[in-house]
Formats: sequence, structure tokens, C-alpha cells
Amino acid sequence: MSVQPTDDPHRLATAEVVVGIDGSPSSDLAVRWAAEIASRRRRRLRIVHALNLAATQAVLGMYDLMVPSVTETLREQARSRVATAHRLAREIDTELDVATEVRDGHPAKVLIDASAAAHLVVLGAGPGGPLVHLGSTLLAVTAHAEGAVVVVRDTGTEQQTRHSGPVVVGVDGSPSSTAAIASAFAEASLRDAPLIALHAANDISAVAFTGLTAVLPARELELVAREVLAEQLAGWQEKYPDVTVEHKIYPADARKHLLEWSRTAQLIVVGSRGRGGFLGLLLGSTSGALVQQAFCPVLVAHPE
Repeated sequence: MSVQPTDDPHRLATAEVVVGIDGSPSSDLAVRWAAEIASRRRRRLRIVHALNLAATQAVLGMYDLMVPSVTETLREQARSRVATAHRLAREIDTELDVATEVRDGHPAKVLIDASAAAHLVVLGAGPGGPLVHLGSTLLAVTAHAEGAVVVVRDTGTEQQTRHSGPVVVGVDGSPSSTAAIASAFAEASLRDAPLIALHAANDISAVAFTGLTAVLPARELELVAREVLAEQLAGWQEKYPDVTVEHKIYPADARKHLLEWSRTAQLIVVGSRGRGGFLGLLLGSTSGALVQQAFCPVLVAHPE
């Protein structure tokens, strides 16, 4: 699909798909995924490797090591990694416009700065439990970048490169939901995919909710949930008439249901902050859990 004129900097024809790399298998996977997106959307792919040399020099200086020789070795290693990533991207599309960059600075800050004008920022995540990325570049970028950040997690299968299945968006009535909905409709349209709009009436776990069913007004909660979802989606169907939308209402535990949908979806879309406000940035939030556990790529959308 051709890129349409827009005032949104992330959808301008000049906006690049930016992928951050570190030479790991998960970043190789992110490069391949980002290259496919850039190729299909006729955008330049920018491969970025950030070197936090200040931190390295501070540590090495404590031991009176020859810092210049060490830093040059790190630079050479970074150049080798971006060259490898460039080859991986060209394996996806030999005609793809690819730029590579080795930049000094903290990886999170470098990618957050790049996100201001990027179409998407893409990161890879390795396999592991919920504590693997705590405090890492991944969570810093997904929390604080501009526009959309896509996390492609290595699940040990080919599922993360799935090209079929719906786009699924989590809608919770928070301000961040508007950004998630906008991204989800745009992605569904670009992919010619159906859209599943998922809303859970409560943030508590399904197990906890089961224990409260005797006292909670279940029918009333469902009615309110449907109203919230309809209100949040109002106007978007008209803007994207080509997108087929299905509503899914659950009494509780959006995280659990979004993780289940990630087994068949080609993309999960969530807001950067949920109903919990600042707590949405902490481990245990829906977005935080998804980027570390989902079985397909997760797009985290940030409000303008």
C-alpha cells in the first residue's frame, strides 16, 4: 500500500522503520521483521547500534586499562554487527533501501530520540521469564518513546513472523487507548486483516474475579463495558471502512486474554499506559507482560 500524505510525522513518506540491534539472535529476528515491514510499506529501514561508551570508559578507567584500544574494539564490533544486520535485511528484499548507523549514547536514549520521526521503532526480545527485561533498554523504550514501538520476541518458533490472523487491540478506556486504537486500525488496514477490539471490565485476575461473581453485578458490568468499548471505537470504523471489526468483552484479566489471542494474532496492539496510570510503566502491567510473554509481535502505542 502506498504511503498517504499526512500531518502525523510517523506516517510521513519520509518516516523510516528504525530497528535497534545488539548482535543477539533476538535482534536478528527484529531486523528480519522490520525489513519485511519496510519492504511492504516502501520505507527506508534504518539499522541502529548504540554504544554506551561513557559507561564503558567509566568502568574500565577504574582499573587503569587502555580505554582507547578497548573502545575502538567495541566500535569495530558494532560496525561488524550493523554490516551483518544489513545483509539480513537485504535477504528479505534485495532492493530495500537500508541505512546503518553506529551512534554513541545510551541505547534507550538513542532509540527514544529516533522515535520522534520514525514510522515504527522495532526491538527484539529474547526468551525468558517476566524478570528478564526489568530495567532494560526494551522497557525504557516501550515506556518513553514517541509513536509506536514494536517488540518482536523470540519464542523459539516461526510464529513471530506470522502473516495471517487478526490484529488485536486492547481497549481499556484510558487516554492511551486512543493511540492504541488509531495504530490498530491503521495496521489492520495496511495488512488487510480483521481487527479484534478486546475490553475487560476489570483489571483483576480471572481467578480473583471468579471469587467475586456472587457480589458483583455481572450483567451491569458487561453493559458498561460494551458502552465503553463502543464509545472508544466511535468514528474509527467510518475512517477505515475496509477494516472488519469484532468486539470481545471479558469480565476481567485483559492480560490473560490478550496473551491467549497472541497465539493466533499477527499483531497485538496496546497503549503505553493503562487504567493504572504511572503503574502502567511498571512490571506487571498489561503492556509490560505482553512484550515479555506474547507469542506474536506487540505494538505499544504512545499518545501524541
